[in-house]
Amino acid sequence: MKRILPVVAALAFSVPAVAQTVDSQGAKQLSDNLARYFGKQAFDKGVLKVSVEGDAYRIALDIKALVDALPDQKPLKIDLAPYALMVKPRSDGSWDVASDFSRSMSFEFNGPEGPQSMELSIKDGKGTAVYDPNLAAFTSGTSSMAGMTMTSREAKQQADVTAGAGTATVAATKSANGGVDFTATQKVSSFVETIKIDDPDSGMNFPITLRTPELSVDANGKGVRTKPLLDLLAFAVANEDEAKLKANQAELKALLEAALPVWERIDGNYGFKDFEVESPVGKFGAKQFSTAFGMDGVSQNGKVDYAIKASGLTIPQQALPGWSVALLPTDVDLNFGGANIDLDTMAKKAIEAFDLNKNPPLSDQFGDALVADFLAKSPKFVLGHSTVKNGDIEIAMEGEMTFPGKKPDATVTVDVAGYDKIVEALQEGAKGDEQVAQAFPFALAVKGFGKTLPDGRLEWVVNAKADGSVTVNGAMLKPADAIQDDGAGDNGGADLNDGAGQDDGSDGGDNGGAGAKLQP
Repeated sequence: MKRILPVVAALAFSVPAVAQTVDSQGAKQLSDNLARYFGKQAFDKGVLKVSVEGDAYRIALDIKALVDALPDQKPLKIDLAPYALMVKPRSDGSWDVASDFSRSMSFEFNGPEGPQSMELSIKDGKGTAVYDPNLAAFTSGTSSMAGMTMTSREAKQQADVTAGAGTATVAATKSANGGVDFTATQKVSSFVETIKIDDPDSGMNFPITLRTPELSVDANGKGVRTKPLLDLLAFAVANEDEAKLKANQAELKALLEAALPVWERIDGNYGFKDFEVESPVGKFGAKQFSTAFGMDGVSQNGKVDYAIKASGLTIPQQALPGWSVALLPTDVDLNFGGANIDLDTMAKKAIEAFDLNKNPPLSDQFGDALVADFLAKSPKFVLGHSTVKNGDIEIAMEGEMTFPGKKPDATVTVDVAGYDKIVEALQEGAKGDEQVAQAFPFALAVKGFGKTLPDGRLEWVVNAKADGSVTVNGAMLKPADAIQDDGAGDNGGADLNDGAGQDDGSDGGDNGGAGAKLQP
């Protein structure tokens, strides 16, 4: 709920405060501004209410009234007092915003497998901020809490979450290319989540506990189109009627184009210190663990990036054979994502072509052509430089994959330091494990394909082409796939297929040799 209130504030103050006097007329203006984004019914049904309280306005959001107004099945029980923001106009046209989100809430409802419930309690939660209507963003803000507990129950699973003191900050400025640049941070101490699963149907019955003394969240965005996005929301509220929406679709298209690229770039990171996971098989842990995500906005050459990093990894060893312990990773750095993603062309073509008076608004043929055009721009999956380490062993990899003709075309480079250590561990394991004994010759064969680098590392450059051929360090490991010839009685095609699979020095072998020369 504490995340809902800033959204309400952002929608409420769509016009400058102009150092106005706090009175009933100002309260009505705020109500009218909110109604533009939430609809007049929100006020008629008591979901939202604006009133004068001292030298500020009180904006109250009543979730219980919202639930009661829903036409569908109601929850069995809901206990939640209205949340409120205190807002006050400033002389520069912006607004001071304050909130107290200390409270408890609970609700119960019938889920697909029986009753479900949730209880949430936030202790000493407070926040202050400054909102700039010209940017449609909070230019500064801080919040804190003393602690939080949450419990959820359902038929086959229950979860309990506790957290200690937490703080959060937000800041925004006008972006050079339009929109808003923002940064946001959050830190929570003593975070613990226990999940208990009891599913007789699958036989799963075990608890898992996640624990960290410090959870942190960092996010930043560039060029977020806050005002055009608010305009789109206002349009949706004003055109809830289907006939009106169809009649005003030209305006909708203009608003959609104005909101592009939605944002230029958004990045976020979750970080955990001394992270632990307790499970029935033992305790997993990491001194530092983080996950990161980044995404360009709607552009002609967009990127999406993911990263998973862990250092000081510990893995339960009691269920593992002794020889494998030397191979367990202690540090992991994985980076992957996508590149050359043209969403801009797709979005603009779709906006121009859709017609709400048709069913469907976009034809299947248009959708197929749009996808084909997207793939023609060669979007690619990218494996950034990634490493897995343990003592003297380090495996590094990077590469990319495209899909020409809907078939993958990939290049991956793998280099390993300490490969002999891996072979030694497998050799030891082969003494008592038949499966490891079968894998051991393969490990020796892989080493034979490797190229020794000046620093002693072994490197493998693997090229897997769309024609099915595979080379390792330039040597053909697998020739191109057989060419399928639908011509009836074309034995020449059959000979070529045979040759592609075997090279015995015959004519078919020559054909196979020709196929083998298809180097990347």
